[in-house]
Amino acid sequence: MDERESDLLALGATPEQIAAAGLRPVKKDFEVLEENWETVMIFLKMQTQWNVSMAGLTGLNYSALDYLSRLYSVKDPVSLFEGIQVMELAALGCFSKRNP
Repeated sequence: MDERESDLLALGATPEQIAAAGLRPVKKDFEVLEENWETVMIFLKMQTQWNVSMAGLTGLNYSALDYLSRLYSVKDPVSLFEGIQVMELAALGCFSKRNP
């Protein structure tokens, strides 16, 4: 069982739901361009800040982004916000593919 499967179990998913999700092996290593590093790190820090509705995840809680921008003294919060939105939309697209 990989980390994703154990996370799903911890969130209450049944073994049948996990099997139906068809989890594929994930390549753990990837390259992040230096100019995107801060955005990626802040996005990872926002991993518990997803807004949820009856339809599932709807987007990130941007008030948390404002807090993190101040906490980590982000020099260009506009660029950070735009980068986070790109990652957020990509993540929502991935999530929706898993949960038709």
